[in-house]
Amino acid sequence: MTLEELPRWARELLARERVARLAFLDDRDRPRVLPVTYAVVGGSVWSAIDEKPKQPREPARVRYLRRRPHAALCVDRYSDDWSRLAWVQLLGRIEIVGVAEGAAALDALAARYEPYRERTPPGPLLRLSVERSLSWRATG
Repeated sequence: MTLEELPRWARELLARERVARLAFLDDRDRPRVLPVTYAVVGGSVWSAIDEKPKQPREPARVRYLRRRPHAALCVDRYSDDWSRLAWVQLLGRIEIVGVAEGAAALDALAARYEPYRERTPPGPLLRLSVERSLSWRATG
C-alpha cells in the first residue's frame, strides 16, 4: 500500500500529528530512531535538518542515510483511552536534497512549524519516497 492508498483516517493522522519517528541503520547497522518534523508534499514525506549548534559537520543521520538510504517513518496517536490508539508506518528510500531543490517542501514545513518560519533550516532536506505503508487503529 502506498501513501495515496492509505485509508482516509490514516492520511488525516499524518496531516494532524506534529512529530514522527524516523528509523534507519547507523554505520554499524545498528537501529536508530529520531523524532522529526515532517510534511507530506507531492506524494513524498519531507523532513529538514535544522541548525545543530553543537556539531559543525554533517549530522550523523545524513551520513547514515547516504550510506544506506532505506528508512521507516512512524506517526502515531497515543491516548490512555486505548480505543483511540492509531499509527501509520511509511517504509521507503530517503533522498538527501538541497534546500534550493526542495523549496516547495520547505514552504510546507514552514507552514506547519512556526520555528521554520522564523529561521529557515539550512538543510539538507530528507525526502522519503514511500514504497510501502502500514496502518492500524484500535477502532473502526
